[in-house]
Amino acid sequence: MSPDPHSETSLFPSAGSGTSNENSGLALPNTGYARVALERSIDSGEGGFTYAVPATLADLSVGDRVTVPLGRGNKPAAGVVVELLDEADPGIKRIKPIASRERSASSLPDDLVTLAKWVSAYYCCPLGMTFGSLLPAAVKRATGTRQRTQVRALPGLDVDSLPKLTKLQRAVLDAAIAHTVGDGWIDPKDLADAAGAKSTSPVNQLLDKKLLETRQQQRIVSDLDLRAQQAVSAATPPELTPAQAKAVESLRASVGQGFGVHLLHGITGSGKTEVYLRAIESLFASPGSNSDGSEEDYNGGGVIVLVPEIALTPQTVGRFLSRFGGASGGGEVAVLHSGLTAAQRHAQWQRIRDGHARVVVGARSAIFAPLPKVGLIIVDEEHESSYKQDQLPRYHARDIAIKRGQLAGCPVVLGSATPSLESYHNAKAGNFGLLELPDRVPGAVLPKVEIVDLAKERQERKGIHLLSHRLEAALKANLEAGGQAILLLNRRGYANYIACPDHRCGWMMRCDHCDVTMVYHRNAALPTGGLVRCHHCNAEQMLARLCPECGRNVTVFGLGTQRVEEEIERKFPGARLARMDADAMRTAKDYQQTLDAFARGETDILLGTQMIAKGLDVANVRLVGVVSADTSLNFPDFRASERTFQLIAQVAGRAGRGMHRGTVIVQSFNPNDPAIQLAAQHDYVSFAEQELQTRTDAGLPPVGRMARIVLRDTDDLANKKRAHELARALHKANDQLNLGVRLRGPSVCPIARLVDHYRQHIELIASPPQGAPAIQKLLTTLRNSGQLISDTHTAVDVDPVALL
Repeated sequence: MSPDPHSETSLFPSAGSGTSNENSGLALPNTGYARVALERSIDSGEGGFTYAVPATLADLSVGDRVTVPLGRGNKPAAGVVVELLDEADPGIKRIKPIASRERSASSLPDDLVTLAKWVSAYYCCPLGMTFGSLLPAAVKRATGTRQRTQVRALPGLDVDSLPKLTKLQRAVLDAAIAHTVGDGWIDPKDLADAAGAKSTSPVNQLLDKKLLETRQQQRIVSDLDLRAQQAVSAATPPELTPAQAKAVESLRASVGQGFGVHLLHGITGSGKTEVYLRAIESLFASPGSNSDGSEEDYNGGGVIVLVPEIALTPQTVGRFLSRFGGASGGGEVAVLHSGLTAAQRHAQWQRIRDGHARVVVGARSAIFAPLPKVGLIIVDEEHESSYKQDQLPRYHARDIAIKRGQLAGCPVVLGSATPSLESYHNAKAGNFGLLELPDRVPGAVLPKVEIVDLAKERQERKGIHLLSHRLEAALKANLEAGGQAILLLNRRGYANYIACPDHRCGWMMRCDHCDVTMVYHRNAALPTGGLVRCHHCNAEQMLARLCPECGRNVTVFGLGTQRVEEEIERKFPGARLARMDADAMRTAKDYQQTLDAFARGETDILLGTQMIAKGLDVANVRLVGVVSADTSLNFPDFRASERTFQLIAQVAGRAGRGMHRGTVIVQSFNPNDPAIQLAAQHDYVSFAEQELQTRTDAGLPPVGRMARIVLRDTDDLANKKRAHELARALHKANDQLNLGVRLRGPSVCPIARLVDHYRQHIELIASPPQGAPAIQKLLTTLRNSGQLISDTHTAVDVDPVALL
């Protein structure tokens, strides 16, 4: 079981006899007890550890951050109060007091505390670590906070019995008395300016005479100005299409009617964002009912809008600022994503918590925005795997959005042109409402999609060409016509194989720390022309010229965005080219500058990985090329076909959004694969129905439910032993509880070793009617018994989106 934070507490009295002061040994009265979730890997379950609340903290609230003594040495540990109690559990003999409360405004609202408990239980994560995800580090550290001095006239000042004052001193005092904003507090410099003084000397003189009082006020210094992202919008919103109007009316009717999930399935370019904006306007304009039946203006509520990629955030923020922004650097809109500096993130978090922003736009973690009240949640591109976190807690932001909407009693909108099969399955089953936008907005039509068979192309064309003859010709014609193009290749680097050309030797360069091949990254500044990097552990070394086995010159082959960039520069020397991938884009500013230049028409060809495949709306994009549709198709993952379809359909949707119909060219060695064929036909429904039938036959998600436990250790034999012990415990509990969960493994993971750790995994699959509750009961049983602990050696992934 988990360690006891109250171990060796002979200095402390028993519960109910007061709280001991460690330094003096005196017993101090307490006002009750609190359960505290410690912000570390200690797993205390949903309840947290019990501490006494000293009288000095009588006003303690659920959600407050506190410091408590931990363990034998009473080491200070941070935690969050999750429950207040009048009496402690009689089974606890010794209880330590809470040491102090965090005075900064970083406490969490009650609904987030409840949500954290659910996340901890569902995703098998220690409760304190869950709170660690809810509270950004910048908030906990009060990053960017500065002290400023403010003054005001002394309350109750008798102006008829003032001491002798100079004319300037009297002017300053009169200005202070006249200033009634914010309870009369004002910066000394502003007060001096209001009185016409050239310096703050008369202010200081009045302080000496005890006619003014002073205080220290904290403020967050942040240079984030959202006005730079504000898009130019039409004077009036566009006229809605019949399908848009129907969707908006449906969402408008749901406002104030409690919890419900709506899947907005709209093809690319159908105007989903405008539906979001109208739904928010309806929320702000409409009164609704509280859970107790009382009426309340929904202007007190807020909206969370999630977007999947940091690259999309500036463009999306611009659209919301155009409708809800203002001259004050953001108006009602706040942003939360990893591209912000720590001070900016802290400032935005506090704006949201204090009720100064009602529309929160951000990536995954923005679902935990501390809005005082949530009235609507929108998850754009809900199918994106980037909504799944790969570290504790391993939550899926889409599913957290649904749970938070349930707790808040508000509507949740999931939008996508290619919905996840989980959401589509729920909509077809009647669990979600289904809203459809089957056509593009007036003036735009879906692009024509062509598929190029690369195997046939290689037979008919000599030499090595990453761009097919058809794609080259289309690029040339598009450039001559003044159009812009997007080229997608979901693989960065230059080449993904470095090997000996002699097949008898067979040497291939692999990572020393992972069971994967190294990737060559071109860099003309280096003597060898580049370096090799592992995309899993980021290990780097110079490119070796000779094979270490036989001494032959090594060969690099395979493809990556750098190699495509080189071919485009060679074949189209006059084209203005920009590359967007994780190597080229280092900061949020890089993303925004590159996308802004492309939107202004200063870039002819935008080449990139999946980050350019969704959300971009540039009217002059007439051509889209998918350099290789096979990069994700052959992954050892049952979702490979779904990801391939989504990627092709999404990037194809970037073409033809203006006056010219777009063209999409998809290159593949598997041109007849259903995912590729149906994506080319823009036929999501047929693909979804076929894929759902395949999943149903296999009992896989979304029909069944899944969890995955990955065990890792630097000692392969020890890791296998632990995996088999855990598997036996799972089988035993599964049989005893008669849960009917299918257990697969333990077996070696598809990537057997990562960062010097050997990996084994066990899969838990439950088909209806058992489903998720059976898996949860099995995991909770082992967790409560101490046989399953999420730590550095054991990762529990509930509803995994990747199986590598």
